[in-house]
Amino acid sequence: MNAIETRGLRYQAGRGFEIHDLDLHVPSGSIYGFLGPNGSGKTTVMRLVLGLLRPLAGRIDVLGRSMPAAAPEVLARVGYVPEQPHLDPTLTLRETLRFQAAFYPSWDWACAEQLLDQFGLDDGKPFGRLSKGQKGKLMMLLALAQRPDLFVLDEPTEGLDPVVRRDMLSALLNYVAHRGATILISSHLVHELERICDWIGIMDDGRLLTELPIDRLKSGIKRLRVSGAPPNVAAPPFALLAREPAEDGIESWLVRDWEPAMQSYFDGVRATLRDVIDLDLEEGFVELLRTFRPPGS
Repeated sequence: MNAIETRGLRYQAGRGFEIHDLDLHVPSGSIYGFLGPNGSGKTTVMRLVLGLLRPLAGRIDVLGRSMPAAAPEVLARVGYVPEQPHLDPTLTLRETLRFQAAFYPSWDWACAEQLLDQFGLDDGKPFGRLSKGQKGKLMMLLALAQRPDLFVLDEPTEGLDPVVRRDMLSALLNYVAHRGATILISSHLVHELERICDWIGIMDDGRLLTELPIDRLKSGIKRLRVSGAPPNVAAPPFALLAREPAEDGIESWLVRDWEPAMQSYFDGVRATLRDVIDLDLEEGFVELLRTFRPPGS
């Protein structure tokens, strides 16, 4: 079962941007990393999932219910951390907690108090006087104290120092480990997602380029060095994403869905496989964007 599923989702913002027939699947209990450059549509998709925007077409199911029709019931079970905090700057942290608690029957005051202490937050300080790191911690505290089944986190650690990021993610992962909750998280910190995620979805220009388990993405995308390559590559057992000349007659091939047994393919086309080079998540992400984009874009 998927905690989030969209089918044929379409949305348009003016003339310049459109979500194209998006089919997204976030498995229940997964930590799903949402990757993409600025303007790719990640935040828009998250807002559509939460019912904050209305789609032109398609279907959105969240926690087994249709959105936005079931928004009140669904949002009571969702912890949302937006990219830009949206809280009243004049309220103290204690007042902010009381305000937030009033909307969530599942609110856990013991959790909130424990996180106030763990994060080193002063509950008498107005929100508007907090540092960026303190605001980030408070937003995560609010989401965690709701005891949600699903977290939707839009760049929750953007611009924060490593210590603050570690504290926030540690608290989040500890909750997920005990509760079995689902996380949809977007971030520009690819190496951070690589450490915590088990699924990855990659967006660009309003399209979902791929989504798959992170282990499969990392193990299946390779750079091959090939000599004696034929002019035309016929029916390879892998997906050939790009081929470029390197040096001394050796080509560099970027492939997807690679498995070691596929080396025998090159004997059949009278080519020589010189090297198989592993790519980390960031390299694979960049290469996928490059190969899916039109030349010159």
